[in-house]
Amino acid sequence: MSDLHYLDITELAALIETKDVSPVEATKAQLDRIAALDGALGSYALVMADAAMAQAEAATAEISAGNYRGPLHGVPVAVKDLCWTKGVPTAGGMAIHKDFRPDKDATVVRKLADAGAIILGKLQLTEGAYADHHPSITPPKNPWNAEYWSGASSSGSGAATAAGLCYGSLGSDTGGSIRFPSAAQGLTGLKPSWGRVSRYGVWELAATLDHIGPMTRSAADAAIMLTAIAGSDPNDPTARQDKVPDYLAEIGAGVKGLRIGVDAAWNSDGVDPSAQAIVASAIAAFRDLGAVIVDVTMPDPTQAIADWFPNCAVETAVAHEATYPARKAEYGPALSSVIEAGRKLSGMDYQKILLRRLAFRGEVAAMFEGIDLMLIPAHPFAPLTLEKMRTLGEQPDLMVGLLRYTCPFDMTGNPTITLPGGFSEAGLPITFQLVGPDLGEAALLGAGAAYQGVTSWHKRHPAL
Repeated sequence: MSDLHYLDITELAALIETKDVSPVEATKAQLDRIAALDGALGSYALVMADAAMAQAEAATAEISAGNYRGPLHGVPVAVKDLCWTKGVPTAGGMAIHKDFRPDKDATVVRKLADAGAIILGKLQLTEGAYADHHPSITPPKNPWNAEYWSGASSSGSGAATAAGLCYGSLGSDTGGSIRFPSAAQGLTGLKPSWGRVSRYGVWELAATLDHIGPMTRSAADAAIMLTAIAGSDPNDPTARQDKVPDYLAEIGAGVKGLRIGVDAAWNSDGVDPSAQAIVASAIAAFRDLGAVIVDVTMPDPTQAIADWFPNCAVETAVAHEATYPARKAEYGPALSSVIEAGRKLSGMDYQKILLRRLAFRGEVAAMFEGIDLMLIPAHPFAPLTLEKMRTLGEQPDLMVGLLRYTCPFDMTGNPTITLPGGFSEAGLPITFQLVGPDLGEAALLGAGAAYQGVTSWHKRHPAL
């Protein structure tokens, strides 16, 4: 099958279950494609070819014997190199960890394996999952256009999934790092509620802001991956105890009668016309599907966005206390800078941030009393070129704009889904977001699937 690499997980799973395609065939095709294309893209930090083929052979034997585990069984996926993988180098984009080989799997890696998924390898990322790649690493290329930003920090997860070098991937999101690369590369990215997915065995950036979630080519695929990785974990006391639904089984409910909040002013003030057009088109699609569009006022996120920086900085400094400043010379400038800022913040100033964050979280929760979901842009501007991104440090307004529709929901912990909604004049994907209440992933996935049932933006792929 010539286009095997661009099948959705749901499509490949159906072929594997009926034995029309074997896990060995799918895995070999993926490894061949990685070998042919990833030298130019650079999405993988490490390809685990031998281990992947061994897993594929085991999955093929299990399925042939009638022991089919479900829709991830035999499906080749990949994980951000932030996730510990037993016996396999797990650098987290950092020079100081280049030789680290954990003696256990991250919980999310173990859960993917328990679901029967094939782990193709470890995906490249920015240093420590912060803003920029370590100087020793060549950033992954955007497969749509190498002159455009591939997103951060889950840059490799975005590039590999968009380019058909895995069927789905794991990313992490502290200020927007699932949503940035999903937006840049036309993917369906789900940032779950904080604590919905265990963080055990995942290199920490900022503990109370970090979220682990799937990056896929459809909402149904995200539902499959989230069902596998979500849930309680005795190794992570912050992981939520709430029962995990079968998100795929619940995805077909549609959106008729669903109340979708829209803050017209927040969605348009300072927002590029191309991004506004995508939002307007999405609103129209949901209205046609039977959703009720409700006018709302988003609690002013200005202070929360400003507070995100020092909040992240303090938690990052704590996460790196064992190696910074002791090994400061091995850190890149971006990560070093945020750690330095965190080490300088006073306890009283940090406590004020925490109190404001709690208040903002309460205000957002109150807004969701009157709606089921909220529709917002992913970015306030058209896709960014690498040249534009190189000026980020000189343009504070650009950085604030980048975080405007992402980091507020890391501060609150609300779940969000990023959905492809069109293309720019330059041919780059443009996406929008739906935001849900706490533990509102089922509604997000159902709405995403309903939208993708009447649009085809998520079915478009870069020409490689």
